[in-house]
Amino acid sequence: MKIKIFDQEVFTKNTAMIPFALTDVLTDIAGKNNTNLLHFWQFEQTFILGMKDARVDNLKKGIDTIKRYNYNPVIRNAGGLGVLSDKGVLNISWIFPKEEISIDQGYEKMVALIRQAFPELTINAYEISHSYCPGKFDLSVNGKKIAGIAQRRVKEGIAVMMYLSVFGDQKKRGEIVRQFYRDSLAENYGKKGYPDVWPSSMINLSDALDKQLTIQEVKKRFMQALQIDKARQDALNWIKENGQMPQFEKKIINMQQRNKQLEELDYVCTL
Repeated sequence: MKIKIFDQEVFTKNTAMIPFALTDVLTDIAGKNNTNLLHFWQFEQTFILGMKDARVDNLKKGIDTIKRYNYNPVIRNAGGLGVLSDKGVLNISWIFPKEEISIDQGYEKMVALIRQAFPELTINAYEISHSYCPGKFDLSVNGKKIAGIAQRRVKEGIAVMMYLSVFGDQKKRGEIVRQFYRDSLAENYGKKGYPDVWPSSMINLSDALDKQLTIQEVKKRFMQALQIDKARQDALNWIKENGQMPQFEKKIINMQQRNKQLEELDYVCTL
């Protein structure tokens, strides 16, 4: 399989919109050029809100809660529900031409990849209903969620995106997300399609393996599973080199517009 690998430095509060703009540009390129791309990326203390999260009953109260725990909010350009991302969480986007795979095949390829990367684990794919951001393709070990998968389709490409909890206090992450929903929904907590979060429903990959892992070790496992051993590029630099900055800048503007709600609450993530 011919696949190009991208890697990034950790995104901070001031660069939190970049990975979402990057994903859209890379997905468009993958479709136009009929190529496969894999993008590793991470955040520093960030609460990623889905568009549904931006419609909670009292967003300001929920964001105040997030800030109290020293996490910074950003609203992504896709549906779904919120996840916490920090230096113990690895985000992986596997990007294909749209005509190459169906929606279900996209999910199945990511599931197959993580199973190949960690063959010593029995990884199941089904919804862990009391996790945060529950979905049909939650990945779990012994009933405890370690990762979630989502998709985004842009023009002729499709991005299959996984967040994988590698290390850190996953129970605490769950408690923070639960408190966000409790404070922002009040009597509607656990209703209207928002999750009733049980922190005990999720664990780290390191916990599942009973072995402390680094992010670099996990990246190496995925590279070995893909039988790839070559230098990884910075995606933003690659986009610049290939004349795609105008498209990227348009996507950043779209992200800024989507995050206007946070700007009004004085919590905007800016470049």
